Amino acid sequence: MLEISDAEALTGAALAHVTEDTHAQDAERTHARSAVREDVAEALAHLVDPFDLIGDVPGVELAQASWSSERIDYNPDAVEWDLDEDDEDDEDEEDGTEGPA
Repeated sequence: MLEISDAEALTGAALAHVTEDTHAQDAERTHARSAVREDVAEALAHLVDPFDLIGDVPGVELAQASWSSERIDYNPDAVEWDLDEDDEDDEDEEDGTEGPA
């Protein structure tokens, strides 16, 4: 999960990155600038390269990457956000016992 605390700064950084991209054609840059201005997820996608995230992980080869996002109200105290809940169920399955009743 990622929280964007300054959408304008993120968008500005992405616009600068798009402008500095010497490999893109003018039409591609124009489209990218428009997309970055309209959606912070697009801005983030222009700044983060999925290959850079996993390129050094042994045994992993990136075949394809895509982005999606949605706006949500994050409440770390809510039951839905207990990230360890699924792990407990997986451990129970491995040892043959059932999870909490």
